[in-house]
Amino acid sequence: MIFETHAHLNDPAFDEDREHLILGLPEKGIEAVMNVGCCLESSGDCIALAEKYPFVYASVGSHPDSADEVNEAVIEKYRQMAGHPKVLAIGEIGLDYYYETIPREIQQKAFRMQMELAKELDMPVIVHERNAHDDGMRIVKEFPGVTGVFHCYSGSAEMARQLVNMGWYIGFTGVLTFKNARKAVETAESIPLERIVLETDCPFMAPEPFRGKRNDPGYLYRMAERLAEIRGISVEEVHAVTTDNAKKLYRLG
Repeated sequence: MIFETHAHLNDPAFDEDREHLILGLPEKGIEAVMNVGCCLESSGDCIALAEKYPFVYASVGSHPDSADEVNEAVIEKYRQMAGHPKVLAIGEIGLDYYYETIPREIQQKAFRMQMELAKELDMPVIVHERNAHDDGMRIVKEFPGVTGVFHCYSGSAEMARQLVNMGWYIGFTGVLTFKNARKAVETAESIPLERIVLETDCPFMAPEPFRGKRNDPGYLYRMAERLAEIRGISVEEVHAVTTDNAKKLYRLG
């Protein structure tokens, strides 16, 4: 059994078969799923889904693409949502400079406000960071008491080692299986296995050989197989260690 640490099961891509898919996940070896909020509305949807299925958990937060919605009123709503017993993290939050549809200063302000909330509530965070490595590191270093996971990690192996030394986990998606995933493979080789978690980020970025199709947690086994190959260990060890890591990350049991 394995822990899916980052999914978006409330995405419209699952509207036609969501319940059938979720109910079938234990048979596919999925022990638990972290369903991740991206904005105020989706965070509420994540909680509703977590209430319906015992092995599904939720996070609440505004993705960089929704950073312009973050204000004190929204933070107060997240504060209230975070009191729900199945909400285990603040996220996904962070910075994304790839398209820059939201100005950098607005993204940074929203990131800091949500990091401050995580500090106040003593909760882990799920960080989305794309093409913003320097600013992302600078902001997380402003909150030394806050840790969590850099999901869908895209930085260098050196940066990953810095994060691990600061107490962070590193999340790998289906990108790890891509033929051109040199940086991801280098990172997965060079950091402690005890700091790695696996995720699909579904419905996006399906692993090989399913690339281009709708992703779902049932494909998480491919990331485990690839990580086992990279590290020269058994798939069973990858399942056991990364699941234990996920439980420590989200403070379960």
